[in-house]
Amino acid sequence: MGQRIVALDTSVFIYLLEDHPSYAERAARVLREVRDGKCSGVFASVGMIELLTGPKKEGRYDIAVQYERHIASFPHLVVAPLSERVIWLASDMRAQYDLRTPDAVHIATAIDMDADVFLTNDKALRKVREVSVEML
Repeated sequence: MGQRIVALDTSVFIYLLEDHPSYAERAARVLREVRDGKCSGVFASVGMIELLTGPKKEGRYDIAVQYERHIASFPHLVVAPLSERVIWLASDMRAQYDLRTPDAVHIATAIDMDADVFLTNDKALRKVREVSVEML
């Protein structure tokens, strides 16, 4: 049996980076496990758009660059590209579960990368059956 693969929703990174009072420590714990190689992390490339938008809205391109560099160099984390298979799977997820496009891409990426779990805090995604969805 291979190493556990954890697909991460953008919220996991946002909670940590913005020091969310309720979820920052939980997010930090998961990301430490990825960093330390206790599991492998997967992050959909669409998540980078979500992650970088907030700082850019505030005119903080310096913060956006820091976020991008941090994610790109994060040990044991793969930022998965939007492939044809992910597009196909995402359209299945949208059709079957009426998901928003970014959520469908995150879920499709988790499926494509054979993730054991998709970690989120979006309760609406619990209806997905193709990958185990766990709340942070």
